[in-house]
Amino acid sequence: MADNPHNTDPSDLPEAVAVPRSRRTVQLVWLIPLLAALVGGWLAVKSIMDRGPEITISFDTGEGIEAGKTKIRFKDVEIGLVKTVVLAKDKKRVIVTAEMVKGSEPDLVEDTRFWVVRPRISGGSVSGLGTLLSGTYIGADFGKSGKATRDFAGLKDPPVISSDVPGREFALRSRNIGSLDVGSPIYFRRLQAGQVAGYELDKDGNGVTLKVFV
Repeated sequence: MADNPHNTDPSDLPEAVAVPRSRRTVQLVWLIPLLAALVGGWLAVKSIMDRGPEITISFDTGEGIEAGKTKIRFKDVEIGLVKTVVLAKDKKRVIVTAEMVKGSEPDLVEDTRFWVVRPRISGGSVSGLGTLLSGTYIGADFGKSGKATRDFAGLKDPPVISSDVPGREFALRSRNIGSLDVGSPIYFRRLQAGQVAGYELDKDGNGVTLKVFV
């Protein structure tokens, strides 16, 4: 029988030698997921620590307000972002939940005011034209009260005077409002000394009370 070149004597094959796995290799295999877990945990803790206070603002309507997009600004500086927009339980108002920047807690007091900034024409003046390009946002005016709160009622119209402007507010009674409107100027010796900040019909319906700022 001719020799088969493919037949090999088992004694000629190299012997397999078992090499024990290095303890160092085992440690490295577990080290990578451990580091990933530590980094993920640190990022989660940092995200919670950097999170600012959450507030709610109620408005008559949610026109122009979008969750995750509409920002809250104070003097053109972003101080918050709208998270959710939902109807109130009685369906008469809209409840906006927003997250404010960290460190804004001292400014969230009872007389802090919020309103929606959009193009408006009032008292012969035009405001909010910049939102035609930048989009609607919520304006803020920090108050001076010592009582903190997280729930606010949004203004229907922007305040005529911000809280940091020096001056005094007065109430004037009149039989009717005539041609006056919010923002109408008040003159002293032909120099503008103030303006109408608001008005409302008296409870008895016999007159109008105007709030003016001088």
